[in-house]
Amino acid sequence: MNYHEIKAIADRIVAELNPCCDRCCIAGSIRRKKVECKDIEIVIIPKSSELIKLVAIVDKWQKVKGEATGKYTQRILPEGIKLDLFIANNDNWGLIFAIRTGSADFSHKVLACGWKKKGYTSVNGILYKTINPCESDLDLSNPIFVREEKDLFDLIEVEYIEPEQRI
Repeated sequence: MNYHEIKAIADRIVAELNPCCDRCCIAGSIRRKKVECKDIEIVIIPKSSELIKLVAIVDKWQKVKGEATGKYTQRILPEGIKLDLFIANNDNWGLIFAIRTGSADFSHKVLACGWKKKGYTSVNGILYKTINPCESDLDLSNPIFVREEKDLFDLIEVEYIEPEQRI
């Protein structure tokens, strides 16, 4: 689907979810402003006080996998478009938003390789320092919170790259 058509649908979904969220933003190829986009990716931080309402909204769309109360759910919208909904929290928003903005190659080759080079490992959406790289021992007592995208770029010592430039 072309960018303008799918962006309008994504904006409508964000407007619907937004009252139930502390944060709700479009990610993926739409955020990167690709000419053609095949799905909608949205990252949210749900308001705990609005969780029942959020679940009711998400559950009206055809479920493929996952739950609105988990870390990820995939749904099919009435227009036949796939919606990937990623559920973050205040401590990992920046990590999840950056990864889910993509592209897949960028997320792997720049972001994941960048944090691995700096001695970090991602476990369930949180970075931890690797104590012994040979044995993959992690310091689970000291999570590294990535609250904003810029925090991740700073951590891996890479200059911030605008979404449209992430190839």
